[in-house]
Amino acid sequence: MKSKPDRFKSVWDALADTPEEAANLRVRAELMDKIIHLIASHGWTQADAAIHCKVTQPRINDLVRGKISRFSLDALVNIAAALGQHVHVELEAV
Repeated sequence: MKSKPDRFKSVWDALADTPEEAANLRVRAELMDKIIHLIASHGWTQADAAIHCKVTQPRINDLVRGKISRFSLDALVNIAAALGQHVHVELEAV
């Protein structure tokens, strides 16, 4: 008899080994998405974005390609700050 596939609340829950890891992935993905949208809203090339974000162009390429494993939460906060953004963290009971 076939077993039912597991159901997860999000893709991050499916990918992560622990709830803590899933939470970290979720926050990093959200922050990456906001940074990508901010870059796009300015119409910057990757080279332009790299200058504004104070990182290299290959680093921006990793960002826009969604290579989440290459970015720590700390690195993403630093990029957001370089863009003049304030990162706000809220806690919610799950």
